[in-house]
Amino acid sequence: MTDANPFEAMMKMGQDWAKAMNPALESFTPNGFEALFPTMPKDVMEMFMGKGISPDGLDAKTRLLLTLAGLTVLGAQAEAQIRITVRHLVEAGATKQEIAETIALMGMFGGVPAMSKAMELANEVLEKDEAE
Repeated sequence: MTDANPFEAMMKMGQDWAKAMNPALESFTPNGFEALFPTMPKDVMEMFMGKGISPDGLDAKTRLLLTLAGLTVLGAQAEAQIRITVRHLVEAGATKQEIAETIALMGMFGGVPAMSKAMELANEVLEKDEAE
């Protein structure tokens, strides 16, 4: 009988296999992948996510603010998705104040660490937007 954790053994076996198949995967990171996704024009967002779907419903900006709220309350772990959502919010006409208030409100439900992380990610996008 062995004291080895079967899960740890399985993970090590998978890691060893990945290194053998492609040694570069050892240092692979998906950071920055969101830059590969283009920002949709405001009119396109409105057509597919806003009043184009439901003329009496929510507009694209409101739907994106709700998406940001959900991503924040879940712990702000989906970093790329938060950055993409903030980028689309700016295109949809959301102000920095609206973005910040949405994230801050979610601190009550998701906790201060989630709020802080989401605010940090949003600021990265907003500061980059200002610099360009």
